[in-house]
Amino acid sequence: MNKRAILNKIIAKLVGELETYFRAAQFSRAEATHESNKAENKYDTRGLEASYLARGQSKQLADLEAAIAEFEKLGVKKFSGTDAIGVGALVELDQGGGRDFYFLGPRAGGTEIEHDRKEILVITPQSPLGEQLVGKKSGDTFSLKLGRETRTAKIVSVE
Repeated sequence: MNKRAILNKIIAKLVGELETYFRAAQFSRAEATHESNKAENKYDTRGLEASYLARGQSKQLADLEAAIAEFEKLGVKKFSGTDAIGVGALVELDQGGGRDFYFLGPRAGGTEIEHDRKEILVITPQSPLGEQLVGKKSGDTFSLKLGRETRTAKIVSVE
């Protein structure tokens, strides 16, 4: 698979999310400072709640900006069958018949993209699956723990 194209799709998805959060944060800031949200009594917390929302959205904006910057810095590294899995690896797993694709990224775990009609999920080294994959190689088999369930997974390929 073309990892440069995959990286570009991940960045584009994050930029789209950034734009959405930016608009939402602007709206929340305007709402928090609007005169109609001025407290009418000590129990009226509309303005305070809107300011908390605006602060949370601003934090999310900062996190997305940092994730975009890290993905833009991330070079396309070609992993061979003997290389240990690390950040930048595209991993194909066989989990009992189903094949799934994961991109081990520096941030933005949970981001999903589609490439060549395949869904690819971004995971981080800190995620439960990421922790289990880091250091393994193509062909390795391991026990994948998902909540209370444990299943065997095989690393089909690492790019």
